[in-house]
Amino acid sequence: MVSPGGDTPQAPTRVLVIDDEPQIVRALVINLRARKYEVDAAHDGASALRLAAARHPDVVVLDLGLPDMDGVEVIRGLRGWTRVPILVLSARHTSDEKVQALDAGADDYVTKPFGMDELLARLRAAVRRAEPLGAGESDVQSVETEEFTVDLAAKKVNRGGRDVRLTPTEWHLLEVLVRNTGRLVSQRQLLQEVWGPSYGTETNYLRVYMAQLRRKLEADPSHPKHFITEPGMGYRFER
Repeated sequence: MVSPGGDTPQAPTRVLVIDDEPQIVRALVINLRARKYEVDAAHDGASALRLAAARHPDVVVLDLGLPDMDGVEVIRGLRGWTRVPILVLSARHTSDEKVQALDAGADDYVTKPFGMDELLARLRAAVRRAEPLGAGESDVQSVETEEFTVDLAAKKVNRGGRDVRLTPTEWHLLEVLVRNTGRLVSQRQLLQEVWGPSYGTETNYLRVYMAQLRRKLEADPSHPKHFITEPGMGYRFER
């Protein structure tokens, strides 16, 4: 990779692919290397964890259906020591399985069969979100969209030059989503962060409050651009 200034070369992005299907591994390796990524591959969970510790990848692409352990165990093993972005790639289609992977620490989820272009786009997004802050930069304190601005430090939202009045619950929900801009946040995580650890299944709360946020902040609440629903999984805030 090259820095935004274009004059300081950086090490290529290293991807760890974990999948027991040789055809998928081969396709990913070919496509990633063609785009100048460095790629390591593992076909089971144990070797994947060893490779991750030895090679320190910048992003992980993980299949959940591994021969020696469930992919969720791999996620938990990685999360014990690293915040590397984890993109789950799996044939499992049920919401419960997707949410389980996200709650364990995955950053995104792509269902097989998948389009290579979509997978690569999501991988690039995961890498961008994980890039360290440059010199002089600090944690994001404000986010600006075409419709509104969120000032996290001042706990204010401005739309069209006017402050938008949010309830404490609406603000807390907005804050969690904004701090995870571009990242899928599971329903369970949102419920537990906003309402407390004893909440995890009251998804009707989320529907009600997301509808209120869209009504107050989206230009067209029925076709939201910023507060995106991933059915059965969670929500994503996009600028």
